Amino acid sequence: MHACVCVFQVTAADCSEIVSACAQSAVMLAVCHVLRYDPAVRKIKELIGCGAIGDVVHIQHLEPVGFYHFAHSFVRGNWRNEEESSFSLLAKSCHDLDLIHHWAGGRRCIKVSSFGSLSHFTKENKPPEATERCLDCPVEGSCPYSASKIYLDRVKQGAVGWPVSVVCPSSIPDIESVTEALRTGPYGRCVYQCDNDVCSNQVVNMEFEGGVTAAFSMVAFTEEICNRKTTIHGSKGELCWNGGSQVQVFDFLSQRTTQHNAESKVPGNFSLVGHGGADYHLIDSFISAVACGDPSLIRSGPEETLSSHRLVFEAERARRESRVVFCGAEED
Repeated sequence: MHACVCVFQVTAADCSEIVSACAQSAVMLAVCHVLRYDPAVRKIKELIGCGAIGDVVHIQHLEPVGFYHFAHSFVRGNWRNEEESSFSLLAKSCHDLDLIHHWAGGRRCIKVSSFGSLSHFTKENKPPEATERCLDCPVEGSCPYSASKIYLDRVKQGAVGWPVSVVCPSSIPDIESVTEALRTGPYGRCVYQCDNDVCSNQVVNMEFEGGVTAAFSMVAFTEEICNRKTTIHGSKGELCWNGGSQVQVFDFLSQRTTQHNAESKVPGNFSLVGHGGADYHLIDSFISAVACGDPSLIRSGPEETLSSHRLVFEAERARRESRVVFCGAEED
């Protein structure tokens, strides 16, 4: 039996137990760190490996969650409350710390610090005239997080995919069903009166073996939705990626910029086209690994995933305890 899972675990101890069980039972495990399979991410790894920017010195990475995406998933939705799901760095940004660890060449992170909090989406920021639900709210028209705007306006335009489909998971989304769901369900609540407690903005600073440093930022309040932006500074050049298929490298010696295109070869009749085609490549790699009996085809196996998950847990500990955490140390 082999497994391809979206969720690893929500504690470091449980993650370690899963990895040990897989090793003992010769189970091939693929964790759905889907960004590992993005053609552009693979191109970045290839360029680093061939020395296009020399030695990696610093990695700067941003995840812009998107203002209504955060309101949908992390204020009203399934990932809003840590006790019911997990903290936002694990729920949303474990992919990003995994990428940083991946691009750092598997070096061990020595120490980490982190800062962050829940901003804006609190009861203290609720307008005095606002009601508990958007459909009855007299100030809904001036609120960018209005459920009517995020869901009903989309239905009126014929857009019934995500996030509207989440509001009515057991029925076909239309004006009537979505209106009823907003009137009675969690997605119609005022964003200033929910039971959310996860961070809306967080930064993580890391130092890896060999002096490589990295800085990660996650922020809810953005126009773009999950369109990651990365700059990797090397000893001989600088690499930039602003999402999409183009990776840009500036060479210090020639002082020229080269554009590298990362092609995504996804069959035209394949429906899993999300994440720039990475969904397809993830499933294809897992099936190929099982069919060939070759776990090296899996780009997000248990050991590497365990290392990056531990980094997530250490970063969150640093934020909670307001200190630098020395990774892997039994006593800090």
